[in-house]
Amino acid sequence: MVSNAKDLTLTVIGDYAVPVERLWDAHVDPRQLERFWGPVEWPATFIRHEVAVGGESQYYMTGPDGTKAHGWFRFTAVEPLKRFALIDGFGDATGAPDPAMPTMEMVFTFQSTATGSRVQNVTTFPSVEAMEQLVNMGMVDGIKSAMSQTDAVLADLASFAAGRATEAQLLSDTQVRVSRVIRGSAEQVWRAHHDAGLLQQWLTGPDGWTMPVCRVANKVGDHYRYEWAQVDGTQRFGFEGELLELAAPYRAVTTERMADTEGPSTRNELTLTPVAGGTLMSLVITYPTKELRDMILGTGMTTGMETSYARLESVLKAA
Repeated sequence: MVSNAKDLTLTVIGDYAVPVERLWDAHVDPRQLERFWGPVEWPATFIRHEVAVGGESQYYMTGPDGTKAHGWFRFTAVEPLKRFALIDGFGDATGAPDPAMPTMEMVFTFQSTATGSRVQNVTTFPSVEAMEQLVNMGMVDGIKSAMSQTDAVLADLASFAAGRATEAQLLSDTQVRVSRVIRGSAEQVWRAHHDAGLLQQWLTGPDGWTMPVCRVANKVGDHYRYEWAQVDGTQRFGFEGELLELAAPYRAVTTERMADTEGPSTRNELTLTPVAGGTLMSLVITYPTKELRDMILGTGMTTGMETSYARLESVLKAA
C-alpha cells in the first residue's frame, strides 16, 4: 500500500495464487465481494452491484453494534478481465449519496502473473483535505482488514461454481437475493428472460405445468402478465406487473403481484453478470413486509425457480 500526497492517490496491490478469471469474478460477484469489501468487524452487504458502464452498486457495512454505514459505486469503465473504473462515495441512512462526504475515483486493474494474478487499486482523492479526512477515519486500516479476508474467498470455489442450485440469501428484513450461475452468455440469458417464445419453454416451474399466457414488457412503463396452468386443468394462477427500469443486457427492474388482485407488490431487480462458467443471475426481491417475505420463501420458491433455471440451461444448450 503506497500513498502519494502530491498526486492525491492511494495505491493498493494484491497478489494471489489463482487465475485472473477467479480474481475478477470475486470482484464482480456481489456474493463474493461482500465477504472481503468491508473490514472484518464491518462486513458488507451488497443490495445492488452492476459491473457495466453506467452501472451502479449500493451496499452497507454493519458494525459490531448494528450501526450501518452506506456506500455506493458508479462504474465509468469496464474491460472484462482487465480493468474497471468507478466513482466511490458514501451514502446517507437511506443509501442515497451523501453530499456532505467526498467521493473518490477508483481504478482496478487485473493481470496474470507467474504465480497467479494481481489486482491493483488506485484511489484518487478530490483534495488534500478529503484525503486526510478519509485516512483519519481509518480508511487505510480498513483496507488492510478487508484484504485479509480475500485469500479465503478465492479459495472457496465450491460456493460460487456453475452447477450449484438456486440459492436465496436474506439481505434485510424485507429483501432477498436469489442467485444462480446459468451456463450461457449474458446476451442469451437476457433474451431468454425477454422473449415470450423462450420464456414459455423454460419458465414453467415443476413438471406438469404450462405457461399459456406470456405477455412480456420490453419498454419502461409496459405491463407484463404471466399465467401458468396445470396440464390436467385443475389449477391456474398468474403474476402481473410493470417494467420500471431497463438497461440491456444486464439490468431490469419490475413490480410483481398476483394477477387480478389488489394485493401488495414486490420490487424485483434482475442483474446479469458474465462470470467463469456462464452468467451470474442475481435477483433482489424487496417485499412490503418481513411476514410476506417469510411466507413466500416458505412455499419452496427457490426449488421451483431451480427447476426452471435448469430447464433454461437445457434450452440454451439446444439453441
